[in-house]
Amino acid sequence: MSDVTVTLCSQTGTIGRQELALVPYPNSTLTHKVVPHHEVVNALVETLGFRHIGVVKDQYAVSKDGMKLFGTMELETTSHGVRFALGIRNSHDKSLSLGITVGYKVLVCDNLSFWGDFTPVMKKHTRNFELLPALAYGVDQMQRNFAPMVQDISRWQDSQISDVAARLLIYEAFIEGTMDIPRHLARPVHNAYFNPTHEEFAARSLWSLQNGFTEVFKQLDPIPMVKATNELAGWFAAKKL
Repeated sequence: MSDVTVTLCSQTGTIGRQELALVPYPNSTLTHKVVPHHEVVNALVETLGFRHIGVVKDQYAVSKDGMKLFGTMELETTSHGVRFALGIRNSHDKSLSLGITVGYKVLVCDNLSFWGDFTPVMKKHTRNFELLPALAYGVDQMQRNFAPMVQDISRWQDSQISDVAARLLIYEAFIEGTMDIPRHLARPVHNAYFNPTHEEFAARSLWSLQNGFTEVFKQLDPIPMVKATNELAGWFAAKKL
């Protein structure tokens, strides 16, 4: 199975789900409804569970003052050997809307970088905010968008390419500079594709080539890594490969 690329970066370190209940929170005001971080996470896990989507791994981080939450969840749902994940963020101080993003590549950082393949929820904590309906809507939208993501993955897995075509694509990406990615990664990408360390990427396909790129991109710092990964997805899509 291909591991999901999920990154949570925080200057304060990560904590578990149970520790979130110990994070203090302020009272709601007339215009801002505070929803404690642990309640958001527990409600999301429950909403996923109602739709038979399990969480196999999760991690969280909070800002130094406890006002902001950042987290990731790797989901039990898989397709074509790929596991999906979601990112979540929340705040008690009006600085962030409740947000959920989902995909097989997800980044959540305390510098406010928040990226996935699809973002179904960005909801402000207004006076009339209701947590469960917002999460239910978001998870339903997430499930609907699994299909397009799965179709893309299936198409890439079924698209066989010759060794010559693969070399030309790597050359175009790095040497011709069609993407803004470090050129010194060209040789590692070549090696990752032609000498894969995972058996599932042994097939000569566009999916294996993409994973050759993304495996090497993991050498980068989180923000450049996600920027490069995002640009790679757009590059493949634009070329109608």
